[in-house]
Amino acid sequence: MALCSFLSVLLIHITLFVSLCYAADPFVNFEFEVSYITASPLGVPQQVIAINGKFPGPTINSTTNNNVVVNVRNKLDENLLIHWSGIQQRRSSWQDGVLGTNCPIPPKWNWTYQFQVKDQIGSFFYFPSLNFQRASGGYGGFIINNRDIIPIPFGTPDGDITIMIGDWYTRNHTALRKALDAGKDLGMPDGVLINGKGPYRYNDTLVPDGIEYETIEVHPGRTYRIRVHNVGVSTSLNFRIQSHNLLLAETEGSYTVQQNYTSLDIHVGQSYSFLLTTDQNASTDYYIVASARFVNESLWKRVTGVAILRYTNSKGKAKGPLPDSPNDEFDKTFSMNQARSIRWNVSASGARPNPQGSFRYGTINVTEIYVLKNKPPVTINGKRRTTLSGISFVNPSTPIRLADQYKVKGVYKLDFPTRPLTGAPRMETSVINGTFRGFMEVILQNNDTKVQSYHMSGYAFFVVGSIEILQDGLW
Repeated sequence: MALCSFLSVLLIHITLFVSLCYAADPFVNFEFEVSYITASPLGVPQQVIAINGKFPGPTINSTTNNNVVVNVRNKLDENLLIHWSGIQQRRSSWQDGVLGTNCPIPPKWNWTYQFQVKDQIGSFFYFPSLNFQRASGGYGGFIINNRDIIPIPFGTPDGDITIMIGDWYTRNHTALRKALDAGKDLGMPDGVLINGKGPYRYNDTLVPDGIEYETIEVHPGRTYRIRVHNVGVSTSLNFRIQSHNLLLAETEGSYTVQQNYTSLDIHVGQSYSFLLTTDQNASTDYYIVASARFVNESLWKRVTGVAILRYTNSKGKAKGPLPDSPNDEFDKTFSMNQARSIRWNVSASGARPNPQGSFRYGTINVTEIYVLKNKPPVTINGKRRTTLSGISFVNPSTPIRLADQYKVKGVYKLDFPTRPLTGAPRMETSVINGTFRGFMEVILQNNDTKVQSYHMSGYAFFVVGSIEILQDGLW
């Protein structure tokens, strides 16, 4: 799961697992052709990355222990890698789809990913991980269902709906990349998309006529599972459905204690699974809203995605103002307290029949402690770069796992500091050196003025604490 702008302490169990594939476990196969299409999600024709001609791409629907096979054909004009965000690559890290572990797929080439979703359940998504391509699309949902013999901790939903929300620019990813390389900010997004579509015309001044919007049709008196993913590149979003409660049930592979929210902040890279009961009178359709957080809302009004929830017996179109969002531009306390309110359901079965909380976490022997400190971008060798603990990572020309396999020396260094560097920042291919079967405590310290999301590829971890710090007048 991704985390936000507070100091968080995590425990990661570093281990290796047995055998990648098992003969008795079924295979699920997918064909992905990744190409450009022209689309106008915000009313402006632009280049979008599609999969099999669709944007967003298809949802991968799998079950615990399935062997997932995805043959990816690259029809773009640049290298490509697909990352399976949140999927734990157990003895298959070279299938993870990031530069540190994979060679890129060149244009007109294909690569077949194969990995097992061993002992996993939950709601995830995939996206292209190179060259800022995610800003132009190429993403889709990834569902891992429980096996039939493992009960889910709620009644079987009447439907399963994937919703992808994310900030969007009418400039394509190559133009955005050039701006970043030139040391510029991305600036305010041009809007927010919901399932690849622009906003419903809730306001004639803000939303031009003719924009295609998403409509989700439901039957009255039923319960639906809604999986919501923030697939954007930089903007935290508040998600809400007019006049409906959102009963949180799962986040990125862990069932949660079920509790209702009228809205929930979903930060970049995060995924949440809600139960939605269609218990309203359907006098009109209802707004589905994803709006930017921690910004001046009067200036950022256009950065709002609006879709429609339509009952089959609806009596009219949605109208009137959008449901209110939290009004706390300069105070992130609401969002932080909301994140703290989410609790693991330790009595529910996960991917295995034993309860999720059956491991004795109180007896963990921590073997390493790392403080990872991020700061605002800095200039290194004339270019604007971000750093972690004073180091700006340089992708190696040879993937790290390939270097390990063929014992190639000098590709990377196992010298990532346990504490932030105090001198000038530097560019290195520096890697954390973990202990086999050890437990690592990681302290994430955000010294930027913006909310940050952390993604630890291939691992699940446990949040054990968080605090707020006041520095230089900023939270």
